[in-house]
Amino acid sequence: MTPAAAAGSGDPRTARTRGKLREALLAACEQQPLDQVSVSDVVRRAGVGRATFYLHYDDLRALAVDACAETVRQAVDALHAWDDAPPGPDAPPAELVALLEAVRARAGIHRSLLRAGGGGPLGELLHEELRQRSIGELRRRRPEVSGEDLIASAVAGLFTGVLADWVHDRTDAAPAQLAAGIWRMLRAVHAAAPG
Repeated sequence: MTPAAAAGSGDPRTARTRGKLREALLAACEQQPLDQVSVSDVVRRAGVGRATFYLHYDDLRALAVDACAETVRQAVDALHAWDDAPPGPDAPPAELVALLEAVRARAGIHRSLLRAGGGGPLGELLHEELRQRSIGELRRRRPEVSGEDLIASAVAGLFTGVLADWVHDRTDAAPAQLAAGIWRMLRAVHAAAPG
């Protein structure tokens, strides 16, 4: 069974095994950077065989992307957590503050999966998912705006880069302060959008 087939099979054993592997990788990344983690370390922590690992994932990067998926979903949802009109410039969505608090609580993991500047498996996935969601939201909420791909790229790059620099201690702010700063910058990007 290929990794894609395993992911979509709905088999509870598959879900359990993949969950064990994700947790094992995250535990390993709390202690060392992703590029120093080995498949052997992950399977030992997960209590599964090496062949089982390769039944579900092509390599550690594929596992890392899968392990990042929940954080990415939460981040994308947090930036779009409003119904009709976005909160004012000094009132970021509460979900954004909660996300940043959760990221800070597991900073070691995020530092390992999100490289400074926004690279790494988490950064790449976050940028792409956020860009796609932003394009969709712009088309739905502001169909009169042109250049939604440019705006979406700016939003994705800004958020991913700031988050990466924050987890790598390149900027010092409490989660609520960072959320407020990000929110003001994102509103400025949207305000600069061509009509």
